[in-house]
Amino acid sequence: MRILVTGGAGFIGSHFIKYLLKTYKKCQVINLDKLTYSGNLDNLKEVVNHSQYRFVKGDICDGRLVERVIKNCSIIVHFAAETHVDRSIQDGSNFVRTNVIGTHTLLQAAHKANIKRFVHVSTDEVYGSCKSGYFKETDALIPSSPYSASKASSDLLVHSYFATYGMDVVITRCSNNFGPNQYPEKVIPLFITNLIDGKKVPLYGSGKNVRNWLYVQDHCRAIDLALNKGKAGEVYNIAGEDYLDNLRLTKNILKIMGHTSYMIQYVPDRLGHDFRYAIDCSKIRKLGFYPQITFEEGIQRTIQWYKNNGLWWKKLKLKRGVLA
Repeated sequence: MRILVTGGAGFIGSHFIKYLLKTYKKCQVINLDKLTYSGNLDNLKEVVNHSQYRFVKGDICDGRLVERVIKNCSIIVHFAAETHVDRSIQDGSNFVRTNVIGTHTLLQAAHKANIKRFVHVSTDEVYGSCKSGYFKETDALIPSSPYSASKASSDLLVHSYFATYGMDVVITRCSNNFGPNQYPEKVIPLFITNLIDGKKVPLYGSGKNVRNWLYVQDHCRAIDLALNKGKAGEVYNIAGEDYLDNLRLTKNILKIMGHTSYMIQYVPDRLGHDFRYAIDCSKIRKLGFYPQITFEEGIQRTIQWYKNNGLWWKKLKLKRGVLA
């Protein structure tokens, strides 16, 4: 089995590659990554010399390159995307290029190469916000940010290749991930690293926005399940058991790290800030997925990882690219 993983130097993609190589002894993995600001080969230092792993630097919008890399692959797991909402609000053009045009480029090449299965990793943000209840996979997509709109567009493109060409595609939509190696512009690693540096944490608005949190290794297990047991043409929501508003999340981190609410700096709310994300995961549960790592255990692991790996994140935060 030869798998192409796009965006494999990013946060979730790198964890998934390590998961594959640990889980499947005969699996060959090709990692195609452009190495934008959030792509980091340090995330894969444990497997850089693995005999079943190969890295290719390249852009998923480069059709000729994609066709060459796909050759002899049987499966594509597509992570590569621009993902940070704040950046999309500042300028959405890169999000449209990578998330929409890049996904279509991959689909064209996959169709031409008769790929056996195309797994598209998406987000619960495509549904938009809900005041109560839980979004099902069949609900309308009403994205709120340029980021989530670009991901919704890519979801529809992926489905169109199933409807039009009969391509074997599976779409996963996951809640917020956290864990080691996450780029420190995202809320949990930003807050942890700020506190390690003795800086306050910037909390949007009142902090009452609600999110679900899933430890990254659990997400990898769920993607693997969808890859192997998911039905062609289907969408699978993936989430953990823990829903927290951002203020409670912040206070949990502060408590574990020995700080008080004095370290919270309230900042103006994000434009178009979705109030609550919540998804129904009964479909993926029927396939056998249940999170193994609670938020409490995962956040302890994550904080300790950032404490132990200052060299990894300090050089990233020194770059101009971090929105802190």
